[in-house]
Amino acid sequence: MCRSIKPLRNMDHPVTEQEIYEAALQYVRKVSGYRKPSKVNEEAFNKAIEEVAESTRKILANLKTVESQRSKAAV
Repeated sequence: MCRSIKPLRNMDHPVTEQEIYEAALQYVRKVSGYRKPSKVNEEAFNKAIEEVAESTRKILANLKTVESQRSKAAV
């Protein structure tokens, strides 16, 4: 869907909050069509980022893998 969202699963380092936020931001930008929302839509935009980030944290915490870890450079 969005080529600038990088895979966060199975990395050789703990995923940072910044990486989760950036992925959520890119997703919301793509879906909403806004790079930066208008004032009237700013609250909804920011709420969506937080909700996507929370869902990302949950899925990363619950996914199981048998693959070897990837380095950040390989992504």
